[in-house]
Amino acid sequence: MSKTPAEKKKYYVVRERAVPEVLLKVVEAKKLLDSGKVSTVQDAAEQTDISRSSFYKYKDDIFPFHEETKGKTITFIIQMDDEPGLLSVVLQTIARFHGNILTIHQSIPINGVATLTLSVDILPGEGDAEGMVDTIEHSEGIHYLKILGRE
Repeated sequence: MSKTPAEKKKYYVVRERAVPEVLLKVVEAKKLLDSGKVSTVQDAAEQTDISRSSFYKYKDDIFPFHEETKGKTITFIIQMDDEPGLLSVVLQTIARFHGNILTIHQSIPINGVATLTLSVDILPGEGDAEGMVDTIEHSEGIHYLKILGRE
């Protein structure tokens, strides 16, 4: 039984700066509740300066990237300098953050820059996709990292 197009869920990966403030406050309120710092939705809503209705409206629709990527596959593209050892640094970073590489493709470098496309399985309970992506993105020799999708 397949879902009709209206029933299929669509997901987007959006940088924090593009997310409306109310949604970021919902995430903050959820963290307060999960940590036990507050015991009621009313208290969490008051501390984050949102209405309870906003909390309930969005609570199931927004979450930090790392929470929903454990046990998932993410695909991303990297543009990087063509330097000996740089690919090894990227692969070691993925292993350090408990990612399992499913596919990897590196283009022939053009003007000293190679494009790398990776699909990585984030191991449940262990993996940290957010930390992995951030570390790779800020590594020397990395020009660009873009997340293409998540399954």
